[in-house]
Formats: sequence, structure tokens, C-alpha cells
Amino acid sequence: MIRKLTKYIVLVVVIGLLAACVPAGTSSTEPAAADSASAGAVTLTLGGYTTPREAYAELIPIFQAQWKEQTGQDVTFEESYLGSGAQSRAVVEGFEADVVALSLEADVTRIVNAGLITHDWKSGPTKGMVSTSVVAFAVRSGNPKGITDWADLAQADLEVLTPNPKTSGGAMWNILSLYGAAKRGFVDGVAQDDEAAAQEFLLNVLRNVTVMDKGARESITNFEQGVGDVAITYENEVLVAQKGGQDYDFVLPRSSILIENPVAVVDTYVDQHGTRAVAEAFVAFLLTKEAQEIFAQYGLRSVDPEVAAATAAQYPALADQFTIDYFDGWAAATPLFFGETDGIFTKAVEQAQTPAQ
Repeated sequence: MIRKLTKYIVLVVVIGLLAACVPAGTSSTEPAAADSASAGAVTLTLGGYTTPREAYAELIPIFQAQWKEQTGQDVTFEESYLGSGAQSRAVVEGFEADVVALSLEADVTRIVNAGLITHDWKSGPTKGMVSTSVVAFAVRSGNPKGITDWADLAQADLEVLTPNPKTSGGAMWNILSLYGAAKRGFVDGVAQDDEAAAQEFLLNVLRNVTVMDKGARESITNFEQGVGDVAITYENEVLVAQKGGQDYDFVLPRSSILIENPVAVVDTYVDQHGTRAVAEAFVAFLLTKEAQEIFAQYGLRSVDPEVAAATAAQYPALADQFTIDYFDGWAAATPLFFGETDGIFTKAVEQAQTPAQ
């Protein structure tokens, strides 16, 4: 019997009286309105995707101390963490984040297209990216289902978790990684460059998906609570969980897309709040060697070449790694896979939800 997928989660972001932001060191799951900077102090609002919040919990106090030493000014952070797509839409709809740290470029592009980011946010040496990762699998301790690569996710009697692409950037990376691996010839039983075979494999995996949470963090938390046999997720989600004492195993497939995570100053809001200087300094700080080493400690692959080389042993190379350029960039990949009516993923989900005749 085909398992029905959890219906898409409709996230309603209430704009206006948003008051869920919290001081640095804590986090919220809803956006919150930024406070005005007070005399002698400044408040910076960070809108992030869910996965790296532990890294930011360590990074923010370091930046606060450095900014205080350099300028004499106290800076308070208000933080909001949501699935990347949901966070991006919240900013467009009125959540006044000074800085956004999101899962994928397409979510920043949405903010650009709304006229809120007006500078060339990709002009730097990392092209606006602050960290990278790859897609991995979390499996039960001892790997009782014998999951070793993508092909195993289509086996019978398997319960798979992956987030919802409507709200989660991680989910979009997961789907593109699965499909790309299949089309590139790294899924046993799927012929290379065979679109029909890749689509069939996607459908077979989706028939095993039992839960689609709104974000990558919610998905891995659900897995930790005993739901499912395998969770498709960010590599760093599993590494952070293991570091925190979670007892489950980690499987890295042979082929994965390179997950590239952007960060950007939101011009309209920093100019309204008078926070441009501190916002730009924070983004610059995130690219320093010190900050990149901290990202690496929390399971994220560094965009700094020296840090990446120094941590290479803990982040092994894959047999096949490709980028979003394989799909001609996000502008092409988003409608092709996630279009409302005829996207490859959209149609596969609908088909997977249809009971067998």
C-alpha cells in the first residue's frame, strides 16, 4: 500500500505584531519585529534558517565582544529561525530582518526581487556564501535497514523522512541531490542521463516518505523521537546531533549536490533601522577564519580554503559532487522541479499520494 505523504504545511506568517525574537543565546521559531537602536546601543535582527542556530549561538557573543572593543557600542541580537523558504517569505511580507542567513540562493533572490536587497550581495570572493554542506542520511544505530546509498531509499517497507520543499530549503536540496545522483548514474538500477528513470526513482522514494516537516531541524528532531527508518538531511544536522549525544548512524551517499548557504544584508531594513555599519561588519565577521572554524565545528563545510583544508579529514570527499549549475541554476531548477502544477517533484508527490488501484 502506498503510504500517503503528509500534506503540505501551510505556514501563515503573521506580519505586524511579530514579537517572537529573543536575545542572543536563545532562539525563536517565529519572526519578530526589530527594535529601534537606542542611544549608545544597537539592535540587529537576524533571520536564519533552522539548521545552523547552534553555530550562531557561539558566533554572536564573539562578534558582540569584538564590536564593543572596536567601537565602544553594545549590540543586541534578535534571532528568528524558520525553514529557509518560510523565513524568506516572512522577510518579503514585512519581517524586518537586517541580515538573512538562508539555506539557498533562491531564497535570497526572492528578497532581491521584492526590492529589499539592492546591492550586489554576491560580489565578494565567496559569492555571498557563508558555508557549505552535502546531503546525508541519518539511520538507526547499527543501520538495521542496510542503507548505504540512494538506491536503498526505494526499498520496500522503509519509512523515510524529508522536509517539505514549500517551506524548507533543505528539502529542495534533498530532492535535487536525489534526482541529480540518479541522472548522473550514481543510483544502482537507474540508467545515466535517463530522465524517465530518474523520475521513476524519485517517485519510488516519495512513496516511502511518511512525514514532511516544515524544516530540516524539525525533520531530524522527529527522527530523534523515533519516527522513521532514515532521514534525508544536511550532513551537519547529523554531525551536530551526534556531537550532542544522539545515538544514530551517519551515511554519506556516493553522489550529492553541494549545498551552498548564503548570507546577505537587507538594504531596506538596515537603512530604516540605522544598522548598516554593524550589519555589514557582522557579515564580514562570518567570513573570517575564526568564524569559519566555528562553522566547521558545527558540521558545516568551510568556504575558507585554509579552514577547508585543515578540516578535510572530518569532511570526506564524495565520489561525485555537483552544484546547482548542473540544473542551470536556481532560476531554472525552481520551476522545473517545484512549479505549482507541473514541477517534476510536484507531479511526483501527487502521484505518490494517489492510492494504488
